[in-house]
Formats: sequence, structure tokens, C-alpha cells
Amino acid sequence: MRAVLILAISILILLAGYTFYGKWLCKVWGIDSGRKTPSEINRDEVDYIPTDTRVLFGHHFASIAGAGPINGPIQAAIFGWAPVVLWIVLGGIFFGAVQDVSSLFASVRNYGKSIAYISEKSIGKYAKQLFYVFALFALLFLNASFIDMVASSYNGFNSGGIKIVENASSGSASIMFVFMSLIFGFAFHRNKNSSNLMLILIGAFFIFICIGIGISFPVYLNKTSWIFIIIAYVFIASITPVWILLQPRDFLNSCLLYAIFIFAALGIIFLNPQMHLPAFNGFNAAGDSLFPMLFITVSCGAISGFHSLVCSGTTSKQIKSEADIKVLAFGGMVVECIIAVIAIIVAGCVFNQSTMYKSAPFIIFSQAMASLFSKVGMDSNAIYILTMLTISAFALTTLDTTTRLARYLIQEFSSDIKSEKIKSRISNQYIATALTVAVTGLLAFGGFKNIWSLFGTVNQLLAAIALLTVSVWLGSKGKKIFILIIPMGFMLIAALTSLILLLYNNIVKLVGGMGTFIKEGIQTFLIVLLIYFAIKLTANCFKALFDFRGQKKKIERKYNR
Repeated sequence: MRAVLILAISILILLAGYTFYGKWLCKVWGIDSGRKTPSEINRDEVDYIPTDTRVLFGHHFASIAGAGPINGPIQAAIFGWAPVVLWIVLGGIFFGAVQDVSSLFASVRNYGKSIAYISEKSIGKYAKQLFYVFALFALLFLNASFIDMVASSYNGFNSGGIKIVENASSGSASIMFVFMSLIFGFAFHRNKNSSNLMLILIGAFFIFICIGIGISFPVYLNKTSWIFIIIAYVFIASITPVWILLQPRDFLNSCLLYAIFIFAALGIIFLNPQMHLPAFNGFNAAGDSLFPMLFITVSCGAISGFHSLVCSGTTSKQIKSEADIKVLAFGGMVVECIIAVIAIIVAGCVFNQSTMYKSAPFIIFSQAMASLFSKVGMDSNAIYILTMLTISAFALTTLDTTTRLARYLIQEFSSDIKSEKIKSRISNQYIATALTVAVTGLLAFGGFKNIWSLFGTVNQLLAAIALLTVSVWLGSKGKKIFILIIPMGFMLIAALTSLILLLYNNIVKLVGGMGTFIKEGIQTFLIVLLIYFAIKLTANCFKALFDFRGQKKKIERKYNR
């Protein structure tokens, strides 16, 4: 099948979903542009600050995307491109966008607090504590994996000690990105009335400078050195006011990603390549079953629990009007879906059976981009460097946000501590950030790999729990919740099925003498705990839902809905 047809149909459906379904969601839930937002009520110029929608969209999108819409779909390609694209398009509209809009809306109506805080108000303190467990688990391991990924992509030497120019250039360009972001942040903060065209032109100018310096002056450091540099960077980035570094860096990175994927889309349109990746490889491929693995693996390309943390973490504290919820949450999800579709198409057009399933997804995509555009005489090495730089820069951007989100959760969690002395220390932004960075750093040096296979499942379990929590909150306000029930139920079943399959496989390995305590043993212990906590939290949520259902008429009269 021709790639351009797949791309065109996908984009049309996604835009229709944004236009009609997005508008309907906002109407049904009563999103009100006249209400004050947390950024105005709690304004502190550090975390809470009303932000221009253009800049906030760049931050929000850069935070939720990272390398996810590239890695997930390419990993899921073992099942063929058709089920992956179908899930990205339909799952993105009816699952992912619904989760993002509802999470952002709920957080905005609760003064920018997290889903964990909302769960305590609607369900109880026990629910909040369980949500913290899932959220912190996901954030810390995501941080560790992205630190490892970024440090690997910047590593200036191979195993034989030979210099890798492409990696060193990416590292150098990323360093320049930080300094350029600071300049851009201060400039925009002083002149907030800049036109869209002016912002894009300035952003493009800064990006070209960074890339030029990176290619001309590569920085050769080993992976360990980069890990320490990245750890120091995310500590600083997560405690500085958002307008200084977080917002401008995310805006510049999002411009870079838009450029790369518009470039890729134009290549697909004008080259009109044939898809060489099979459309469907069956319900079982490479030892994995399509259900639940497709829905766990694609992750950010369709729905991700991590999105709910971003929506209720940084974005809700910066949004200046409820009218922007659709643009940020639904719009951000749609753009991410389009990128995921482009990623699977680019990889599928240059599909090679011998290499497709052996390399890291971001390397496969970078090589595919280089191969695709070499057909029109472009320098494949330059395309590869630019693509690798874009992906690694986006992964680093996600690290900024996830570290800040973990700090928010730790600060919120400290409110349950009875000792005022301990509470005041842990709630301190520097101590909370130091705790986050310390644990992340330890995991980044190898510990996360022993239980990394759990992350995808925990992330999707977090999505189900976020949907369930927001359902309870919406129910308590007399608003319609049936929109969330099907996505929640499906993701809950998929995530629990995945955990049970992992548990079974680990037990088989341990009994057969093929497993180790440090990996399969610890995984088994954690899986049992996660299943128990998930069932317990789900039971509490459903109990609260049924309680609200019994008081439905009373609640509807109270809120005049």
C-alpha cells in the first residue's frame, strides 16, 4: 500500500476527531473560558504563571511526546503496520485525548493539583497514597531510562575507544540548546506580544546556530560523564522558574520536531514510497500476543498514563484559560498521533527484516530517515545527525518535566507526614528535587534495566487508574462519565493481563532455573504488589462511583447539570 494514502487517511480522521469530538467533550463537561485558572489564583512566577498558549503548547507537547511516539510504534511493528496505525488513530481520539482532556480539566478545577490529590478528595487518602506509588514508580523509571538513552546517544566513544562524531555533535548541539533557550526565554518574557511568525523565525535561527555549532565543535565525553552532566542539568532545570528554561527549551525543541516531521511528511507525499513492512503479521508475533502487547507497547502514540501526570502537573499550573484545554490536551494528543503514524510509515518504507527488530527504535527511525532522503540526493549522514539530535533533545526535554513532576508529587505527599520538622524539609523544593535526582541517578547506572519490562505495563495501568479517578471526580460533580468508562475498562484489562503474563513467564523461568533473583525474582515480587494495589485501588474507585450513582439526582440538582 502507498504510504501517502495511509498518512492522508490518518490525518483526516485525527483532525475530524479534534474538531467534532473535542468540541463535544468540552461542551458536555462544561469547560468555561470565563473561570479563573490556577495560574492566576496561585501565581508565584515559579510554577504557577499564566502562559501564552503558543509557548505552553510547545512545553506540553514536548513533555508528553519525548521519544515515545517514535519508540512505541516501531517496537509494535512486529504485528504489522495496520494494527499499529488503527490503534494510534482510534486509540488516540477515544482513549488518549479523552484521558488528557479530562485530566487537565480536573486539575484546573482543583487549583492545579495532581490526580493523586484529586483521588483523595473523591475517594480517600488510601487511594491517594496508592496513586503516588504508581506515579512515582513510573516517573523514576522513565527518568532513569531517558537518562540512559540520552547519555548513550551523546556518548562520544564506541566500545573500542574510537570517536563517534555523530554522537559528539548531538551532545554539543544540546548544550548550546540550553544556553539558547535561556536567551529565548528572557527575550520572550520581556516581549510577550511577539507574532507567531516572529517566534518561529527566532526559534529557527537559534536552532540552526545550535546545529551548526554542534557539527563544527563536537564534544567528546563518555557515557558516564554525560550521565552526571544530565543529572546536574535536570536538578537545575526542575527548580528554576518555568519561564526561564522549561518553557523556552520545550518551545524550541517542539519547533525542531515539527520541522523534522513536516520534512518527513513532505518526503512521504512527494516520494510516495511503497510500504515494505507487512500490513499484518498475525495475532502472535515474536512470541508476543497482539492483545495485550500492542496496547502496552504503542503507549504514547495512542494513550499513556504519563500524560495525565503532565496535564495535572505542569500544564494545569500555566494554562491561562479553560478555553485552551482543547487546544493543549486534545490538540497535543492529535499532533503526537500524527508523529507516531509518520514514524511507523518511515520505518515501514525502508523495512529490512534483518535489522528492523534488532536495533533501538530511535536508531531505526534515524537510519530510515537517512535512507529515505538519500534517494533524492540528500546527505544521509547529515539527515541521520539531525534526526538523532531531535530525538535525544526531546528525550532530554521530557526529563526536565518528569523531574519537576516527581518533585510536585513528593511535596504533595509530604502533607501526610505528621512531624512538622520532617514535613517542612521534604516539602522544600530543593530537598524534594534532590531526592528525585538521587534515586533517578542510582537507577540510571543500571538498576532500572532489571525491572524495565514492567514500565510499559505500569504506565498503561496508570492511564486506567487516572481515567477511573477522574471518572469518580466527574461523577461527584454530576457530569457525564460514560465517555471514560470504556477506555478505562479496556486499559485496566490490558494492563492487568500483561502483568499476569509477565508473572507467569517469570515463575516459569525461576522454576526452570533460567531466572535470577536480581531480575526475575524482584520483578515477580513487584508484579504481585502492583496487581494487589491495582485491584485495591480499582475496588475503592468503583465503590465511590456506585455511591455517587446512588445520589445521582441529588448531585445533579446541586451542580445544576
